[in-house]
Amino acid sequence: MTSPTPIAPPSCSETASPNWQIELLYDGECPLCLREVHFLRQKDAGRGIVSFVDIADLAYDPEQHGGIDFETAMGRIHALLPDGSVIRDVEVFRRVYAALGMGWVYAATKWPLVGPLVDRIYDIWAHKRLAIAGRPDLETVVADRQRRLEDCGNGDRCKVPST
Repeated sequence: MTSPTPIAPPSCSETASPNWQIELLYDGECPLCLREVHFLRQKDAGRGIVSFVDIADLAYDPEQHGGIDFETAMGRIHALLPDGSVIRDVEVFRRVYAALGMGWVYAATKWPLVGPLVDRIYDIWAHKRLAIAGRPDLETVVADRQRRLEDCGNGDRCKVPST
């Protein structure tokens, strides 16, 4: 079996379709997140239904994305709807998959017994995601980002290092 091709994260500044149905904020430094985004991009097939925004890109501006700051976005998955409302957690996946015509994948999460269980599993996942992906804790990630942003202000090249 061959190893999977590395997935390069796109810039957060990529032009979104004016007709997007949901704007997905994702961590472009998380290999697990990138796999999911790669899958969703394939399903979107260039239609622009989903606008993908990499919160790890140093150009990420919370004011352009519902006021969701980096630390908040790193803690749990968030998305924005065209009316400006913010959704988070499993509801993000329900909406993204539904927009891409695959709502059946998360349909069971609306059931009274399944939904709360999936929500609890997501809570655990969100809390442990960085460690599972072999990354530092949230406090360290946020401090590192702040340091990189400050370096950019000192004339250094402002780019997230590739992993």
